[in-house]
Amino acid sequence: MSDISNYVSEYAAYTNQGVNQAPAKETTRADMKRVSGKTIGNPRLSEKALKYYEELKEKYSNMDFILVSKEQKEMAKAQAASYANAEKMVVLIDEEKIERMAEDENYRKQYEGIIANSASGISQLKSRLSTTGATVKGFGMQVNDGGTASFFAVLEKSSKAQKERIEKKAQEKKEAKKAQEKKSEKEERKERLEKKRESEETDGETVTITASSIEDLIRKIDDYMQLSKSDIVQTEGEKMLGQNVDFTL
Repeated sequence: MSDISNYVSEYAAYTNQGVNQAPAKETTRADMKRVSGKTIGNPRLSEKALKYYEELKEKYSNMDFILVSKEQKEMAKAQAASYANAEKMVVLIDEEKIERMAEDENYRKQYEGIIANSASGISQLKSRLSTTGATVKGFGMQVNDGGTASFFAVLEKSSKAQKERIEKKAQEKKEAKKAQEKKSEKEERKERLEKKRESEETDGETVTITASSIEDLIRKIDDYMQLSKSDIVQTEGEKMLGQNVDFTL
Protein backbone atom coordinates (compact mmCIF):
# COMPACT_ATOMS: atom_id res chain seq x y z
CA MET A 1 0.00 0.00 0.00
CA SER A 2 2.92 2.26 0.67
CA ASP A 3 4.01 2.05 -2.98
CA ILE A 4 0.51 2.85 -4.20
CA SER A 5 0.26 5.88 -1.88
CA ASN A 6 3.57 7.21 -3.11
CA TYR A 7 2.49 6.80 -6.72
CA VAL A 8 -0.78 8.66 -6.10
CA SER A 9 1.03 11.49 -4.34
CA GLU A 10 3.58 11.86 -7.13
CA TYR A 11 0.88 11.78 -9.80
CA ALA A 12 -1.15 14.43 -7.98
CA ALA A 13 1.90 16.65 -7.67
CA TYR A 14 2.63 16.24 -11.39
CA THR A 15 -0.90 17.08 -12.53
CA ASN A 16 -1.08 20.13 -10.25
CA GLN A 17 2.33 21.39 -11.31
CA GLY A 18 1.00 23.91 -13.84
CA VAL A 19 -2.00 24.93 -11.69
CA ASN A 20 0.04 26.71 -9.05
CA GLN A 21 2.24 28.56 -11.55
CA ALA A 22 1.46 32.23 -12.18
CA PRO A 23 0.29 32.93 -15.76
CA ALA A 24 2.84 34.52 -18.07
CA LYS A 25 2.72 38.30 -17.93
CA GLU A 26 1.35 39.87 -21.08
CA THR A 27 3.61 42.50 -22.62
CA THR A 28 1.95 45.91 -22.56
CA ARG A 29 3.00 49.16 -24.20
CA ALA A 30 4.17 50.41 -20.82
CA ASP A 31 6.61 47.48 -20.68
CA MET A 32 8.13 48.37 -24.05
CA LYS A 33 11.29 50.40 -24.41
CA ARG A 34 11.69 53.95 -25.59
CA VAL A 35 13.65 54.31 -28.80
CA SER A 36 16.77 56.43 -29.14
CA GLY A 37 17.50 58.43 -32.28
CA LYS A 38 15.03 60.19 -34.56
CA THR A 39 11.34 59.48 -33.96
CA ILE A 40 7.90 60.77 -34.84
CA GLY A 41 5.37 60.53 -32.05
CA ASN A 42 6.29 58.29 -29.13
CA PRO A 43 7.20 54.90 -30.61
CA ARG A 44 8.07 52.02 -28.30
CA LEU A 45 9.51 48.60 -29.05
CA SER A 46 9.82 45.30 -27.27
CA GLU A 47 13.32 44.37 -26.18
CA LYS A 48 13.71 41.99 -29.11
CA ALA A 49 12.45 44.52 -31.65
CA LEU A 50 14.63 47.27 -30.19
CA LYS A 51 17.72 45.11 -30.58
CA TYR A 52 16.74 44.29 -34.18
CA TYR A 53 16.09 47.96 -34.98
CA GLU A 54 19.56 48.97 -33.77
CA GLU A 55 21.08 46.21 -35.94
CA LEU A 56 19.03 47.39 -38.93
CA LYS A 57 20.27 50.97 -38.56
CA GLU A 58 23.84 49.77 -38.29
CA LYS A 59 23.45 47.52 -41.33
CA TYR A 60 22.24 50.44 -43.47
CA SER A 61 24.30 53.20 -41.88
CA ASN A 62 24.23 55.22 -45.12
CA MET A 63 20.53 55.83 -44.51
CA ASP A 64 18.82 58.04 -41.94
CA PHE A 65 16.13 56.04 -40.11
CA ILE A 66 13.16 57.70 -38.41
CA LEU A 67 10.84 55.48 -36.39
CA VAL A 68 7.15 56.41 -36.48
CA SER A 69 4.61 55.55 -33.80
CA LYS A 70 1.43 53.74 -34.82
CA GLU A 71 -0.85 56.72 -34.28
CA GLN A 72 1.40 59.04 -36.32
CA LYS A 73 1.65 56.93 -39.48
CA GLU A 74 -0.78 58.97 -41.56
CA MET A 75 0.62 62.28 -40.35
CA ALA A 76 4.15 61.16 -41.21
CA LYS A 77 2.98 60.09 -44.66
CA ALA A 78 1.34 63.45 -45.31
CA GLN A 79 4.37 65.41 -44.11
CA ALA A 80 7.12 63.04 -45.26
CA ALA A 81 8.92 65.76 -47.22
CA SER A 82 9.49 67.83 -44.08
CA TYR A 83 11.81 65.11 -42.78
CA ALA A 84 13.95 64.96 -45.91
CA ASN A 85 17.73 64.94 -45.49
CA ALA A 86 20.11 66.39 -48.09
CA GLU A 87 23.02 64.16 -47.03
CA LYS A 88 21.36 60.78 -46.49
CA MET A 89 18.20 59.10 -47.72
CA VAL A 90 15.63 59.30 -44.93
CA VAL A 91 13.76 56.07 -44.16
CA LEU A 92 10.39 56.51 -42.45
CA ILE A 93 9.27 53.22 -40.94
CA ASP A 94 6.68 52.55 -38.25
CA GLU A 95 6.98 50.61 -35.01
CA GLU A 96 4.51 47.92 -36.08
CA LYS A 97 6.67 46.89 -39.02
CA ILE A 98 9.82 46.74 -36.88
CA GLU A 99 8.02 44.53 -34.33
CA ARG A 100 6.89 42.12 -37.01
CA MET A 101 10.25 42.16 -38.80
CA ALA A 102 11.88 41.13 -35.52
CA GLU A 103 9.54 38.13 -35.21
CA ASP A 104 8.68 37.03 -38.76
CA GLU A 105 11.63 35.96 -40.93
CA ASN A 106 9.73 36.07 -44.24
CA TYR A 107 8.30 39.49 -43.45
CA ARG A 108 11.76 40.70 -42.46
CA LYS A 109 13.28 39.50 -45.74
CA GLN A 110 10.55 41.22 -47.74
CA TYR A 111 11.01 44.62 -46.12
CA GLU A 112 14.77 44.45 -45.79
CA GLY A 113 14.79 43.75 -49.53
CA ILE A 114 12.91 47.02 -50.11
CA ILE A 115 15.40 48.93 -47.96
CA ALA A 116 18.41 47.23 -49.56
CA ASN A 117 17.22 48.06 -53.09
CA SER A 118 16.73 51.67 -52.08
CA ALA A 119 20.17 51.84 -50.47
CA SER A 120 21.79 50.55 -53.67
CA GLY A 121 20.05 53.28 -55.69
CA ILE A 122 21.22 56.21 -53.55
CA SER A 123 24.44 56.78 -55.51
CA GLN A 124 22.53 56.74 -58.80
CA LEU A 125 20.01 59.21 -57.39
CA LYS A 126 22.65 61.64 -56.08
CA SER A 127 24.64 61.46 -59.31
CA ARG A 128 21.59 62.08 -61.48
CA LEU A 129 20.32 64.93 -59.34
CA SER A 130 23.65 66.71 -59.66
CA THR A 131 23.29 66.76 -63.46
CA THR A 132 19.72 68.10 -63.57
CA GLY A 133 20.63 71.51 -62.19
CA ALA A 134 18.09 71.05 -59.41
CA THR A 135 18.86 72.38 -55.94
CA VAL A 136 17.93 69.45 -53.71
CA LYS A 137 17.05 70.24 -50.11
CA GLY A 138 16.48 66.61 -49.23
CA PHE A 139 15.22 63.22 -50.29
CA GLY A 140 13.87 60.10 -48.65
CA MET A 141 11.55 57.12 -48.68
CA GLN A 142 8.60 55.85 -46.68
CA VAL A 143 8.12 52.13 -46.09
CA ASN A 144 4.43 51.49 -46.74
CA ASP A 145 2.04 48.68 -45.93
CA GLY A 146 1.63 45.94 -48.51
CA GLY A 147 5.33 45.53 -49.26
CA THR A 148 5.77 48.82 -51.11
CA ALA A 149 7.68 52.06 -50.64
CA SER A 150 7.28 55.63 -51.85
CA PHE A 151 10.10 58.06 -52.59
CA PHE A 152 10.26 61.83 -52.44
CA ALA A 153 12.63 64.70 -53.18
CA VAL A 154 12.34 68.30 -52.02
CA LEU A 155 13.65 70.85 -54.52
CA GLU A 156 14.05 74.59 -54.32
CA LYS A 157 11.70 76.43 -56.61
CA SER A 158 12.96 78.79 -59.28
CA SER A 159 13.66 82.43 -58.40
CA LYS A 160 10.81 84.84 -57.81
CA ALA A 161 11.44 86.65 -61.09
CA GLN A 162 11.49 83.42 -63.01
CA LYS A 163 8.27 82.27 -61.33
CA GLU A 164 6.55 85.48 -62.37
CA ARG A 165 7.65 84.95 -65.96
CA ILE A 166 6.47 81.35 -65.82
CA GLU A 167 3.05 82.37 -64.50
CA LYS A 168 2.70 85.03 -67.17
CA LYS A 169 3.67 82.59 -69.90
CA ALA A 170 1.26 79.97 -68.55
CA GLN A 171 -1.62 82.46 -68.62
CA GLU A 172 -0.82 83.44 -72.20
CA LYS A 173 -0.78 79.81 -73.25
CA LYS A 174 -4.07 79.14 -71.50
CA GLU A 175 -5.76 81.97 -73.40
CA ALA A 176 -4.23 80.89 -76.69
CA LYS A 177 -5.40 77.31 -76.24
CA LYS A 178 -9.00 78.41 -75.88
CA ALA A 179 -8.95 79.70 -79.44
CA GLN A 180 -6.94 76.83 -80.80
CA GLU A 181 -8.85 73.94 -82.33
CA LYS A 182 -6.01 71.56 -82.85
CA LYS A 183 -2.93 71.05 -80.71
CA SER A 184 0.43 70.25 -82.18
CA GLU A 185 2.47 67.31 -80.98
CA LYS A 186 4.88 69.66 -79.22
CA GLU A 187 2.09 71.35 -77.30
CA GLU A 188 0.59 68.04 -76.26
CA ARG A 189 3.96 67.05 -74.81
CA LYS A 190 4.19 70.30 -72.90
CA GLU A 191 0.65 69.98 -71.60
CA ARG A 192 1.46 66.56 -70.17
CA LEU A 193 4.47 68.01 -68.37
CA GLU A 194 2.35 70.85 -66.99
CA LYS A 195 -0.17 68.38 -65.60
CA LYS A 196 2.64 66.57 -63.81
CA ARG A 197 3.73 69.80 -62.21
CA GLU A 198 0.18 70.58 -61.11
CA SER A 199 -0.01 67.21 -59.35
CA GLU A 200 3.16 67.89 -57.37
CA GLU A 201 2.90 69.07 -53.80
CA THR A 202 4.17 72.62 -53.37
CA ASP A 203 4.91 74.56 -50.19
CA GLY A 204 6.57 77.96 -49.85
CA GLU A 205 9.80 78.09 -51.80
CA THR A 206 10.10 74.33 -52.33
CA VAL A 207 8.43 71.70 -54.46
CA THR A 208 8.06 68.07 -53.41
CA ILE A 209 8.12 65.38 -56.06
CA THR A 210 6.98 61.87 -55.18
CA ALA A 211 7.30 58.54 -56.98
CA SER A 212 6.96 54.80 -56.47
CA SER A 213 10.61 54.07 -57.34
CA ILE A 214 13.97 55.82 -57.49
CA GLU A 215 13.99 55.54 -61.29
CA ASP A 216 10.55 57.16 -61.52
CA LEU A 217 11.63 59.89 -59.10
CA ILE A 218 14.64 60.74 -61.28
CA ARG A 219 12.44 60.86 -64.38
CA LYS A 220 9.92 63.18 -62.71
CA ILE A 221 12.68 65.51 -61.53
CA ASP A 222 14.05 65.63 -65.08
CA ASP A 223 10.59 66.50 -66.38
CA TYR A 224 10.12 69.19 -63.74
CA MET A 225 13.47 70.83 -64.52
CA GLN A 226 12.78 70.68 -68.26
CA LEU A 227 9.42 72.34 -67.75
CA SER A 228 10.87 75.03 -65.49
CA LYS A 229 13.47 75.94 -68.09
CA SER A 230 11.09 75.83 -71.06
CA ASP A 231 8.48 77.99 -69.34
CA ILE A 232 10.75 81.03 -69.16
CA VAL A 233 9.31 83.78 -71.32
CA GLN A 234 11.72 84.74 -74.07
CA THR A 235 12.61 88.35 -74.70
CA GLU A 236 12.66 89.72 -78.25
CA GLY A 237 16.45 89.49 -78.16
CA GLU A 238 16.31 85.83 -77.20
CA LYS A 239 13.88 85.13 -80.01
CA MET A 240 16.24 86.74 -82.49
CA LEU A 241 18.97 84.43 -81.27
CA GLY A 242 16.76 81.55 -82.26
CA GLN A 243 16.58 79.99 -78.82
CA ASN A 244 13.83 77.40 -78.48
CA VAL A 245 12.96 74.13 -76.77
CA ASP A 246 12.05 70.95 -78.62
CA PHE A 247 9.21 69.01 -76.98
CA THR A 248 9.12 66.14 -79.44
CA LEU A 249 8.80 62.71 -77.86
